[in-house]
Amino acid sequence: MTTYRKIILVALILAFGVVTLGAYVRLSDAGLGCPDWPGCYGKLTPHNAADAINAELAVRPDGPVSHAKAWKEMVHRYFAGTLGLLVLAIAMLAWRGRREMHGGLGLPWLLLGLIVFQAMLGMWTVTQLLKPLIVSSHLLGGMTTLALLLWLWLRERGQSAHTYYASSDHLRSGALLGLILVAMQIGLGGWVSTNYAALACPDFPLCHGAWVPPMDFEQGFTLHRNLGETATGELLPLSALTAIHWTHRVMALVVTLYLGWLVLRLMRSPGYAGMGLAIGGLLVLQVSLGISNVLFGLPLAVAVAHNAGAALLLSSLVVLNYRVRRR
Repeated sequence: MTTYRKIILVALILAFGVVTLGAYVRLSDAGLGCPDWPGCYGKLTPHNAADAINAELAVRPDGPVSHAKAWKEMVHRYFAGTLGLLVLAIAMLAWRGRREMHGGLGLPWLLLGLIVFQAMLGMWTVTQLLKPLIVSSHLLGGMTTLALLLWLWLRERGQSAHTYYASSDHLRSGALLGLILVAMQIGLGGWVSTNYAALACPDFPLCHGAWVPPMDFEQGFTLHRNLGETATGELLPLSALTAIHWTHRVMALVVTLYLGWLVLRLMRSPGYAGMGLAIGGLLVLQVSLGISNVLFGLPLAVAVAHNAGAALLLSSLVVLNYRVRRR
């Protein structure tokens, strides 16, 4: 099973890259760089589709299509496609070695099903013109793929190394709640990003000069609508974008307070001080990046780092939950 574990590790690293690259594509407005799927104007590469891209640029020079955006979009697809092949290999190897599998086939085959659904979401992201619900679901699917691959790798590594951890029954519920809160915050962050609401509150810590500014939660959290529009097709008002952004900020405060408490518990638990330091450090980094996005006007590098930081914080909570459930 050595090859099996190596493939899982490669897939795990690639999944983190795909999540980060997907954020870069989204934040650099390259999501429609190639307006069809899975190719680019029916071609394998933007180079082969140069004539079609030039024709689109001639009609709409400021539109969503350009050579640079097309390459960004297609590189993301190449990486995602490679990840899909690796997950397929993991599922097939798990089936072949099922008699030696201690954890069963459920997780490898769940990953395969998820990666197929992710591919469909990637297609719908383009064909449905970046609908927020689809793009947000695609982001959450990527994070879930990363988390499940990490859990699978930890499980296989633990079985190989016969790793044991200190008694941690008292940490189980706290670790699980922390993971749930971080997942919810990532979902809210994805909703902020896919609705382009990151700068809806241009000041910090206030929002439009108030702790509770005018907000339209109904329009902001209507799921089935087009990008930048209400459910009836009108322009989405600033108050709706403000509601999305403000909710993400409030949830960030909740997550920060809870994880701060959890870190203190970990620091006082034998064998978990290192985990506490790691989670605490990632939490401080995430909060700093989030505030920097507002104060500096959403620099691309900072915004992408914020997405990568969310993936790392989620991963740290996955590791913690694995450890507290394994002796």
